[in-house]
Amino acid sequence: MAKKATPPPLRPPTHVAIIMDGNGRWALSRGLPRLAGHRAGTENLRRIIRACVEFGIKYLTIYAFSTENWGRPREEVDGLMHILEDVIDKELAELNKEGVQLRHIGRLERLDPKLQEKVLEAIELTKNNDRLILNVAFNYGGRDEIICAIQRIIQDGIKPEAVNSDMVSQYLFTAGVPDPDLIIRTSGELRVSNFLIWQGAYSEWYVTSVYWPDFNKDEFRKALDTYAKRDRRYGGLSQNVEDNPNHVD
Repeated sequence: MAKKATPPPLRPPTHVAIIMDGNGRWALSRGLPRLAGHRAGTENLRRIIRACVEFGIKYLTIYAFSTENWGRPREEVDGLMHILEDVIDKELAELNKEGVQLRHIGRLERLDPKLQEKVLEAIELTKNNDRLILNVAFNYGGRDEIICAIQRIIQDGIKPEAVNSDMVSQYLFTAGVPDPDLIIRTSGELRVSNFLIWQGAYSEWYVTSVYWPDFNKDEFRKALDTYAKRDRRYGGLSQNVEDNPNHVD
């Protein structure tokens, strides 16, 4: 019997951002080295990218390596750099074929020059794709992003009274990308972890105890279905309040 197609989610978000947490713990729980977890997490990313395309999500931002991750053991950091390079070598052609546009947010300067070149080549190759915009946050930190934006605003001689929310957004690494509607964090941790601090001000959050390598299409669908039931108010009143003045929020 043919497998029944998964119906599309109701009211899918335009932009989903994911803190892909729990790779190391997933590996340790299986008696494997932490890098095995990171590789399993990379394999899972392929599945989630396909699910985003299927579900009609336009933007996906993934937190792959933070500015704080440099403090991890040298072996793990080197391994993560190798995984990024390996992914570009093995997956770029398929991603390009599937219409995925790759973008980098963060700073490339600290990466090995050879890896920097590969990242830039991947961005150039896929720049005209528009089926899914994939923002890879690598050597990224939310505070660092805001500092960088402030520095550039000052360098451009912008007058203080001209600085507003829209202008700051255009100086961020994510310039031109809508703010995330939904931020997902796997592994159950209840922290923002310096991720999209500005952009996530009014995002809906979904936290699951599932480790990232096990966060499959079905788990992703649960997150999207939960999002569809949320009442997004952006600091204002909900429709429920307007309809029922006795409603307690």
